[in-house]
Amino acid sequence: MSSSSPFTDEQIAEWASFGPKLKGKPTPEQQLEAQERKKKCADMKERLAKEINDPVNWTEKKIEKELDRLVEEGLESTAVRPSYLDGPSGTRDFYPPEMRVQNWLFDNFRETAKSFGFQEYDAPVLENVELYKRKAGEEIVDQMYAFTDKEGYHVTLRPEMTPTLARLVLGKTNLQTGEVRLTLPLKWFSIPQCWRFETTQRGRKREHYQWNMDIVGVDHVHAEVELLAAACFFFQRIGIGPDVVGIKVNSRAVLEAVLAKHGIEKGKKDADGGDIFEQVCVIIDKLDKIGGPAVTELLGEIGVGSDSAAEILKALEAPSVEELANQVGTNSEAVNQVKRLFELAEQYGFGDYLIFDASVVRGLAYYTGVVWEAFDRRGELRAIMGGGRYDRLLEKYGGEKCQIPCVGFGFGDCVIMELLKECGKIPDFASAGPDYVVCAFSPDLYGTAANISWKLRQTGATVDLMPTPKKKVAASFKHADQTGARRMVFVAPDEIEKGVVRIKDLRTKDKNGESIQVDCPLDALDTVDELVAKAVESE
Repeated sequence: MSSSSPFTDEQIAEWASFGPKLKGKPTPEQQLEAQERKKKCADMKERLAKEINDPVNWTEKKIEKELDRLVEEGLESTAVRPSYLDGPSGTRDFYPPEMRVQNWLFDNFRETAKSFGFQEYDAPVLENVELYKRKAGEEIVDQMYAFTDKEGYHVTLRPEMTPTLARLVLGKTNLQTGEVRLTLPLKWFSIPQCWRFETTQRGRKREHYQWNMDIVGVDHVHAEVELLAAACFFFQRIGIGPDVVGIKVNSRAVLEAVLAKHGIEKGKKDADGGDIFEQVCVIIDKLDKIGGPAVTELLGEIGVGSDSAAEILKALEAPSVEELANQVGTNSEAVNQVKRLFELAEQYGFGDYLIFDASVVRGLAYYTGVVWEAFDRRGELRAIMGGGRYDRLLEKYGGEKCQIPCVGFGFGDCVIMELLKECGKIPDFASAGPDYVVCAFSPDLYGTAANISWKLRQTGATVDLMPTPKKKVAASFKHADQTGARRMVFVAPDEIEKGVVRIKDLRTKDKNGESIQVDCPLDALDTVDELVAKAVESE
C-alpha cells in the first residue's frame, strides 16, 4: 500500500481483477464485459467511499483514478523487462533533462575553447586499429572495441582522440619533408565520443565524451601554459575554484633523468621486445591507486631491483622541482621548463590551481615533456583531466621528417559531472523550455494556431505547438508550465474574431502574484515583449 493512499494491497488486487478498461469500439461480447466491469467498479467505489468517509478528498471519481494508478504502478513493477531494453553495459542514455545538462557542459567547453582562439574539428568515431597498435605496449590497445568490418578492414571505435588528431595533421603534411601545409601553430579542439572496454565505476564509463584541446607547432612551454590557462578558465566559468580542484604538474623529461640513473633508459627493450621505460611509466602512473609497496612489486616483476625502486619512489616524493633537480643532479632544460611554467602561471593569474607533483607521469607512452592531471582535492574522484606534451607522436606515424611538436589535454565528461553534482554547480533547468507553447481552443482553430506559431518563430522565438489541446483549459496551461515554457498562447475564437490572441507570461507576475496576460494583435506578434513590459509598468 502506498504511504499516501488509503487503499490496501487486497483492495488494489480486487480492483485489478476487474480487468483493464476497454479501448476503442467494443464488439458485442466486449460490451457485455464492459457493462459487468462498470457495475463491479461502481459497487466497489461506493463501498470504499463509505469506508473512507472523506467526501472532500476522496470522491468516487478520485477513488477510481487512484486505484487505476496503483494498478498500473504494480503492473510496471512486476513486468519482466527484456534485457534488450537496457543499454549495453557502461553506456548511458540521455533523456531530455540529461541532454540539457550535457549541452550546458559542452557549451562551456566550446565557449572556453573559442575564447582562447581554438577552432573545432571532428572525425569519424571509427578508426583503423593500426593507428593505436603503433603505440604497442599500452593498456589502451587491449581495451579497444575492435572488429573486422564487412570489407575485411580491421577497425575500432576510437578509444581516444589524440591519434586521430595526429592523422588529420599528417593528412596536411608533406611526409617527405615534414612541412605542414597549414598555418602553424594549430589550435584545435573537439568533443568526441570515445570507447574503451574497461571496468565501469564511478566517473568511468565504457563510452564517454572528452573535451580535447591541442596546440601543434609550438616547441616551448608557452603552449602548455595556454592550455592550462584554458582549463582553469573553464573551472572558474562553472564556479569550481582552486580550493576544490588542483592540477598536478610534472615533466616526463625529468622522469627520464631519474630512471636513467638506474639503467632504465628510453627505448631500452626487455627480453620480449617490450619498451622497459614505457612499462615503468605505466606502473608509476598507478602509484596513487595501488601505493608504494605494490608499485615496488610490479617494478620487480620487470627487473627493477628493490634498491632502485626505493630511490625512484623517493624521487617521486620530491616536494618541488628544485628538490627533484637536486636528487637527479641536473639543472636540465626540462627542469627549467617546469620552473618557467609555474612562473608564467602566476603571472597569467591561475597559479593557485597548480602544484608540482613528481609522481605524475601519465600512463600513455607518447608523452615526452610536461604532463599534468587535474584532481579533486577531497580525494574522492579519479583524475578529472590530463594532458601533456607529445613531440614524437607524429614522427611515429609519419616518419622521421615529421618531428612536429604537439601538446594537449583530454577532459572527460563523466568525472566533472560527478564533481558538479556534489558541489551543486549544475544550473536549474526547470524553466528552460520553449519561449512559447501555443494551444488551439478547438481543432478548427489549429490552422490559426499553426500560423501564429510560424510567425512567432520568425521573430526568433522557440515555439511548441500543442498537437491536441487538453480536455480542460487549465490542463493546457499546466502543461505549458511543466514544460518550462516562458509564455502560453491560447488561441480562442473570441480573441481571434477581434484580430488578437491572448498571451500569458508564465514567468512574470503582477502585484497579486498572478501571471501577466496581454492581448497581442495578430499582425504584431513581434511586439509581445513591449506589451508585457507595459502591462508590468501599469501595475
